[in-house]
Amino acid sequence: MKPIFFTIDNKLPVKVIPDTQMHQDGHPVLTYNYNVYFDSAKNNPAVLLSKDEPTDNITDPDYMGAISFEKPGHLFTYTPGEHRILSRNEIEEIIERLTEYRNTPDKWATGNLEQ
Repeated sequence: MKPIFFTIDNKLPVKVIPDTQMHQDGHPVLTYNYNVYFDSAKNNPAVLLSKDEPTDNITDPDYMGAISFEKPGHLFTYTPGEHRILSRNEIEEIIERLTEYRNTPDKWATGNLEQ
């Protein structure tokens, strides 16, 4: 899966990187963990963090935390980053946008959720 780009209501540009890119029988398998960044590169997919860097040690100043879908549609976990903590409203909006992404496979190719 590609990085996911969108802007939330408070004009915060967001880049979300799915934790893993797995395939089963040639079909994409949705991950349950997403790393959330301030999109300082403004939707530039070439500016990515190495997939090998563990999420609990990320020191990137654009890193805003991780969201895990424990039970999609019912239970989510947010682990804040070191430099910026998302508000409850920001977390809820990001979860809504990720749920839209997860439920709309035709958006998986572009990773762009702008409306």
